[in-house]
This record gives sequence, structure tokens and C-alpha cells, in this order.
Amino acid sequence: MISRAVYPGTFDPVHFGHLNLMERAAVLFDELVVAVYDHGIPSKSLLFSVEERVQMIQEALGSRDKIRVERYGGLTVDFARQINARAIVRGLRVFSDFEFEFRMALANQRLAPEIEVVTLITREQHTFLSGSTVREIASFGGDVTSMVPENVSKALQERFRQENNGYNRPVSLRD
Repeated sequence: MISRAVYPGTFDPVHFGHLNLMERAAVLFDELVVAVYDHGIPSKSLLFSVEERVQMIQEALGSRDKIRVERYGGLTVDFARQINARAIVRGLRVFSDFEFEFRMALANQRLAPEIEVVTLITREQHTFLSGSTVREIASFGGDVTSMVPENVSKALQERFRQENNGYNRPVSLRD
């Protein structure tokens, strides 16, 4: 039996913490499906479309035999069942993540007791990383090259250049 796991997220944008978890999870399972959540309707809070996020992850990963990237919508446990995944992989960065992930794991356990939730602790150098942190730094023209792959850094620069009409002025992500 092939052990397949799903690593779900919005990945808006994908950063080195995400990529590290993908690589580590791929060692634990025969196949890892990186599941990029598609909200179904354009969301003001998302910077990149689902197509852009899938492409950025694929480019950042390169060709990895054990990892594939797919978009999905709806409940994660339903997607996991659809692809015959035996586990959902989640990451914990800091202690404040624990309560949310714990409640989510219990809810998923109630909905799909046959699917395990596997939580990986982030590497110390990635504990500060989050998509919102990367977006905010990039929106002010800050250097995010130590946080995201080159293709993502370029996409962030281009997106904020477009949103700022060519000016390097701050953009509030709280609007």
C-alpha cells in the first residue's frame, strides 16, 4: 500500500518554512500532495490566484518524484479521501499555532477518523515566517530573498509594483 499524505494550505505566498516541511514530509511518506486551497471566489485577502500559487510552488520545488502540487476546494478531509491520503500534514511554528492546529486536528478526526494528522515542528530558522509577514515586508519594498525562493520574490515585487502603479509606496494589507 502506498502511503500518501496531503499538506494543505493557501501558500500565499509559499516560503522557505513551507518548502522545508514539504521536503521533510516527503521523506516520511511515499507520496506528498501539496494541496493549494482554492477558495472558489476571488478573495481580497489573497495576493495571488490559485493558479499563480500552484505555479510558484511547482517552480520552487523543481522536479521531485515524491511531491506533486494540486489545487482543491472544500473540506481537506474530503480531498484527502478523494486522493486516498492516509494523513494530513500540518506545521507548527510557535506555541500560539498549537491551539488552532489542535482544534482543527480534533475536528478532522471527528469527520474522518481513518485519516491521521501528522504535525511537524518547524525548523528554528523558520519560526518567524508566515505568508502575512512575507507579504507585509514585500509590500513596503523590503528584501524577502532570505524568506522565499527567487521566483516568489520576483512575483511579489511585480505584484506590489502593479498595485502601487509603479511607485514603491507602502500598501496596507489590513484594508
